[in-house]
Amino acid sequence: MIDFLFEPYKAYPIYQILLELFAVIAGIVSVWFAKKNNILVYPIGLISTIIYVFLLYKWDLIGDMIINFYYSIVSIIGWMMWSNVKKNEIGKAISLAQKNDYIIFIFFFIFTIVLIMVIYIIFDKFNTWYSYIDTLTSGLFFVAMWAMAKRKLEHWIFWIVGNIISIPLYFIKGYTLTSIQYLFFLILAINGYLSWKKIYNKNLLMS
Repeated sequence: MIDFLFEPYKAYPIYQILLELFAVIAGIVSVWFAKKNNILVYPIGLISTIIYVFLLYKWDLIGDMIINFYYSIVSIIGWMMWSNVKKNEIGKAISLAQKNDYIIFIFFFIFTIVLIMVIYIIFDKFNTWYSYIDTLTSGLFFVAMWAMAKRKLEHWIFWIVGNIISIPLYFIKGYTLTSIQYLFFLILAINGYLSWKKIYNKNLLMS
């Protein structure tokens, strides 16, 4: 079973395996902080996404690399936005998405899919069936990152759907550690949604 799961890693340099493992750990810790509504989600998440930008470039996964580059940029923006919220207002900052937010979500989703498709065409990356699924998960995760920066409760739903798709997707690509990471992400995202919903409902009753 172990050989089956990690067979692809026999061809990878040891430093890449260690970097992926470190990025996976940092990614899981960052999502745990997101569940806690803690600003540390961003600096720790940055460590993971920056490492993945490097690794995905090495692995010639251009679309995934661009996604993680975007994560890094939005993480900086989100870090700044969360920094402007006073400590005693952190829980109250959680809100439900409104009509205008969904319009922005749809725009981000469509824009991302079109952008990734163009990049894949330019770099001739539409050579596997899962390349098309990459465009879908890219759209979901782009929206999730932006909605998280705005502290919208619904951002967890986008993460949940994207994680469900990514677990088998990265395993098929041959990156078992990253696939396992998304399994942890899924568990944390479900718990994160329930945790944020509890905070939101509590603040709703108190207002």
